[in-house]
Amino acid sequence: MGLQAQTLVSAKWLANMVNRNLVGPGLRILDTSWYLPMMNRDAKKEFAETHIPGASFFDIDECSDRTSKFDHTLPNEQFFADYVGNLGIGNDSHVVVYDASDFGAFSCTRVWWMFRLFGHPQVSVLNGGFRDWVKQGHPTTGTYSRPEAARFTATMERSWVKSFEDMTENINRQQFQVVDVRPRERFLGWKPEPREGVKSGHIPGSKCMPFWEFLDEDGMMLSPEKLKEFFEQSQIDLNKPLCGSCGSGVTACHMVLAAHLCGAPWATVYDGSWYEWFTKAPPEHVATEVKPEI
Repeated sequence: MGLQAQTLVSAKWLANMVNRNLVGPGLRILDTSWYLPMMNRDAKKEFAETHIPGASFFDIDECSDRTSKFDHTLPNEQFFADYVGNLGIGNDSHVVVYDASDFGAFSCTRVWWMFRLFGHPQVSVLNGGFRDWVKQGHPTTGTYSRPEAARFTATMERSWVKSFEDMTENINRQQFQVVDVRPRERFLGWKPEPREGVKSGHIPGSKCMPFWEFLDEDGMMLSPEKLKEFFEQSQIDLNKPLCGSCGSGVTACHMVLAAHLCGAPWATVYDGSWYEWFTKAPPEHVATEVKPEI
């Protein structure tokens, strides 16, 4: 891996770079917005209407293994390299990712993790996202100029990705902790999943840490001190191996980012997450809890 970039950057810092016309081969900005169908938002359409000046759109569904039956499964090294190279990103580029969700961060952590996974640690998350950018009064535009393509070489750190087989084996061997970042009522099996035909519940032995609880009310990542408290309250030991899971591998990366900020950069991701787990696992491995009578 090359040089590490600052994990989080502020809207003020990025606005200064934009205002100084420093967006180019050395600095690339990506709008990585992606939404569940139930959110009724069109990320591409919104990008065409308004985004941070100089930004390109990173489509999580396009930059994936299109042969997989599961949503946005990780692509291979060459596909990722070609995709980001066509966005003007080379191995020397500092990449800043953001999304336009109401949370402040929703899908951007997935792309932050993907760059690191494919051997590019020069990637930062815009703290507070587009939400804070607009709130601070920084400029936006509907104009897009496709950057000149660059050459990018990807080397995937495969140990950072867990498979269905890894997760199944871990139920008995308990080699790593599993953190599920979906809403608690879906984790417990009390509320339906957003995907048709997929029931709610959780992987046996996993712990629930809803992804938005890693953020404050302004959509900013909590301080390392508060993140450590949250992990401790959730009975997660940051000194031991851990793996993130969610609905389909997107918001699980919030946990990876949070652990990284706490000095635990070894967290992994179950790429297939609950969508794959429910589809493949035997009924006894779909854990739920009885909802108490009120």
